[in-house]
Amino acid sequence: MKWMIPFLCGLACGTVSAWGVGGGTLLLLVMTLFLDVPQRTAQGINLLFFLPTAFSALLLHAKNGCLHTPTLKAAIPAAAAAALAGSLVATALDVELLRRPFGIYLLASGVLLLWPRKKQK
Repeated sequence: MKWMIPFLCGLACGTVSAWGVGGGTLLLLVMTLFLDVPQRTAQGINLLFFLPTAFSALLLHAKNGCLHTPTLKAAIPAAAAAALAGSLVATALDVELLRRPFGIYLLASGVLLLWPRKKQK
């Protein structure tokens, strides 16, 4: 029965993510605060959670003709370089050094999600 709570947390985060809310961010919070998963492990699990979701969204956008090829060609090399640099920095630094800025980022993300956006004309 130990698997039931993590399963329900993952199911809830997946459902919320499908609605367009940051399910991965919620998954990180649940794993680190309630399930006592180390932060780096939680981030790795979050990445595994994100990859199939992002891939399916990419396929759906491509099917619907919503991808702008010149933008993709420009963004992919920069994004890959930034991801590599970020992973090198994250593995080189002590976890305790990363906790506070990461917590501030999560709080800011949550506040911005709650803040009403101005409607565009």
